[in-house]
Amino acid sequence: MAKRPSIIDGGHHEKAAHHAHTAGGHALHAREHSEEARKAKYQGTVVLWLVVDASGRPQQIRVQRALGMGLDEKAIEAVKQWKFDPARKDGQAVPVMINVEVNFRLY
Repeated sequence: MAKRPSIIDGGHHEKAAHHAHTAGGHALHAREHSEEARKAKYQGTVVLWLVVDASGRPQQIRVQRALGMGLDEKAIEAVKQWKFDPARKDGQAVPVMINVEVNFRLY
């Protein structure tokens, strides 16, 4: 069984996001809403499916559960910046499929 990947570097989104691990994958609590969503006071969670490659980079990112109002795109932009500690099998880094939750909340 492969060890799950973990987030090791959130890239340039550290000021705009807070990372938290969840039972179902990884979560990003985003503070940067789209203008449309902010005006509508729209909140929620985007679920992304992706492959973490052997170098720890997210690949093949797809929206699993959409939120709309430009937030799906914001979620993808954020996750593309992440660097993961890749999954390992028998000591070797291996690609793995995961779900990522990106939570948008207005505070």
